[in-house]
Amino acid sequence: MNTTALIRPAWTPATIALMVIGFMVFWPLGLAMLAYIIWGDRLEGFKRDANRATDGIFAGCRRASDKAHRWGHGSARTGNVAFDDWREKELERLAEERKRLDDMLEEFDNYARELRRAKDQDEFDRFMANRNKSTAPTTTTQPKGKGKGTNLLDEA
Repeated sequence: MNTTALIRPAWTPATIALMVIGFMVFWPLGLAMLAYIIWGDRLEGFKRDANRATDGIFAGCRRASDKAHRWGHGSARTGNVAFDDWREKELERLAEERKRLDDMLEEFDNYARELRRAKDQDEFDRFMANRNKSTAPTTTTQPKGKGKGTNLLDEA
């Protein structure tokens, strides 16, 4: 690790200032800077171990992908003509079945979309009908008498 860097895992004026500013701005930033100052020298080993672990995981994924490619749609032949012909026919049948299922899924999605649209339209029409009922002008008749209403404020 380069020890001449301005920000390094050590108690330097720059790291102390960043830690204080971090605590003033948002306390987790200051806490992160404090952790970097204290345990930052261990980061190289941690990064190396994490990289090895992820390389191992993804190497397994690559192997599985290669195997799936060989058995799935690759042109690798086993040498047994009868088996290879049967395998090709099965893969074609499965591809047709997948296409049929995808078509059915698309039909159902269209049906569900139309059903939702019809339901939304029905709810909107019901809302508009209720709204128009409540905003329709109502006619009131004046009580017989001197033309004053029954409101107490009208009599004053």
